[in-house]
Amino acid sequence: MAKKNTDKIVFDHIKVLDAGAKGVSVAKAPDGKVIFIPNVVPGDVVDVQTFKKRKAYYEGKAVKFHEFSEHRIEPICEHFGVCGGCKWQNMKYSQQLYYKQNEVQNHLQRIGKIELPDFEPILGSEKQFFYRNKMEFSFSNSRWLTEKEIGSTEDLGNRNALGFHIPKMWDKILDINKCHLQEDPSNAIRNEIRAFANDNNLTFFNPRNHEGLLRTLMMRTASTGEIMVLIQFFENDKANRELLLDHLYNKFPQITSLQYVINNKANDTLYDQNIKLYKGRDYILEEMEGLKFSINAKSFYQTNSDQAFELYKITRDFAGLTGTETVYDLYTGTGTIAQFVSKKVKKVIGVESVPEAILDAKANAERNNITNCEFYVGDMKVVFNESFIAQHGKPDVIITDPPRDGMHKDVIEQILKIEPEKVVYVSCNSATQARDLALMDEKYKVTRVRPVDMFPQTHHVENVVLLEKRK
Repeated sequence: MAKKNTDKIVFDHIKVLDAGAKGVSVAKAPDGKVIFIPNVVPGDVVDVQTFKKRKAYYEGKAVKFHEFSEHRIEPICEHFGVCGGCKWQNMKYSQQLYYKQNEVQNHLQRIGKIELPDFEPILGSEKQFFYRNKMEFSFSNSRWLTEKEIGSTEDLGNRNALGFHIPKMWDKILDINKCHLQEDPSNAIRNEIRAFANDNNLTFFNPRNHEGLLRTLMMRTASTGEIMVLIQFFENDKANRELLLDHLYNKFPQITSLQYVINNKANDTLYDQNIKLYKGRDYILEEMEGLKFSINAKSFYQTNSDQAFELYKITRDFAGLTGTETVYDLYTGTGTIAQFVSKKVKKVIGVESVPEAILDAKANAERNNITNCEFYVGDMKVVFNESFIAQHGKPDVIITDPPRDGMHKDVIEQILKIEPEKVVYVSCNSATQARDLALMDEKYKVTRVRPVDMFPQTHHVENVVLLEKRK
């Protein structure tokens, strides 16, 4: 039954049926349309206040709970439901894995429409919290106020915040007290920066007026215990900048790399900026199976180090290497997969479009005394051509780990021309992976599939597929 409430529709006693895309759950309205609802768990029975109506669906929020799902748990984070991250924190981890496995299966079956083997069970993460090695926070002089604060008559003090963007609100930052995603001293460092800045009247960024000293904070940690801290300043105020950086280094002498950027552009991306080293060295070291990888401020590295190790082991296992193979590693990044498989192959050729990443890959190979890896920079669809193959030899195995939008059709065409015996496809987006698998189906059969959970408490999931040449 539905009733009107301030011109919005309220649906009573709606059972939440499924977990949908982007961490939002799915229910059915009495008229048959889908309802997308955040912060609920499949199995909950709720009253839903809609705030958006479209031809095929509604968007709404739960305003009353009649029954709680058996899969529901109490979130441990005080910021749950407001910050926009960790949207599945109110769901048992076993159930999170169930929905992630389902998503991969649905994408490969529905989009790929190809013959598939039985899926191997999703590999869960041993750490369900404090697993991220990289976190980014924003400063703002206009923090997001909770409903309780809005209704309060007390003096709320200054409006400075250091935390996360409120979803769909580019200029509002939720002040974060404790985040459960990165190990300490991450929380201690962030809270100390905010407290020191407030005590010393350092200005926080105003995103509307484009003014203020402090803009963003990035922290990277490694399993080796090394820590990188990078503060992005909007204004070039040497005295206050050094006041903060000196305090931070004295307070946390365990910081391996302390860096800063002065960025007065309209956007806060770092990749086109000149990063300055203040204390320590300009990289930290990660270690995996005895291999050491340097990570600088701009490096791409899997953000869950422990689970990346498991992901790479599955990738290597799927490749079935014997020591005689020539392997091409496409979208190699800093060469982590290439070097990880190097001891089990004859030769690895890594290709990547980001020049800085290739420099890192070469430096890492030298650091690890690996001599059978070669790295080349260039746009995959351009570099990866017949003359490149002629120069480096036909690969027996191709490993590909493309960005979220998958492989370019020209790259797929080239793979189909080369006809390696095996292709191992690692993906962070099973929908685009399914599209690419369909394009390869004529020549390749999918023989193994295994999802890997890299990001507990979220809807994100990685997937590894083995394709073998049809006989």
